[in-house]
Amino acid sequence: MDMSGSTTEPTQDLATRIAARALADRGAVYASEVRRLLDAALVVIRSLGTNSRPRVADIVAQAGLSNDVFYRHFKSKDALVSAILEDGSERLTTYVAHQMDKENTPEGKIRRWVEGVLSQADEDSAATTRAVLWNAGGTGVGAVSGPPSASGPLATLLRGPLAALGSAAPEFDATLAAHATVGKLSDYLWQRIQPTDSDIDRITEFCLRTITPA
Repeated sequence: MDMSGSTTEPTQDLATRIAARALADRGAVYASEVRRLLDAALVVIRSLGTNSRPRVADIVAQAGLSNDVFYRHFKSKDALVSAILEDGSERLTTYVAHQMDKENTPEGKIRRWVEGVLSQADEDSAATTRAVLWNAGGTGVGAVSGPPSASGPLATLLRGPLAALGSAAPEFDATLAAHATVGKLSDYLWQRIQPTDSDIDRITEFCLRTITPA
């Protein structure tokens, strides 16, 4: 064992490990800060609805953090709203996938998919979703028709069931069905209408009709 302080490979390995642990600890702290900002922003946005837009000061106060922490992770409030949209899209996709896993038939999976997407128009979720999209529309980071690229990850979930039902172009058919369904979700949100079981049936039937024959 060389205790003289000269640089040896074992010492370098130890230094690398210590540095890696420090970076991991810092990464965990940063991830916690980002999550607190995202969650706080949702609370503030929900409380303001479509009447006014939150200030950075409102968000950091709700999160119990500082302006310095906010700007360490986000260039602007617009960037935070964009992150909220992306986070919401990922959460929705995960939720819909979980619901689809409860079904064994491709038809059942597609109906679960429709139910999951339209759940954003349910009374408990609609006000928050509408407020987030309204904020996004005002900043230019998103469109009122839905979260950016929402139909992309959501459409991916449809490819398997549509292929199982004989689609000759499952990727195209899935994208078409997803765009139509997300568009209809936008109508429900802005018209403040909650879709009925009959609506879900009709949209499911439409998605099945998008199948390109082999």
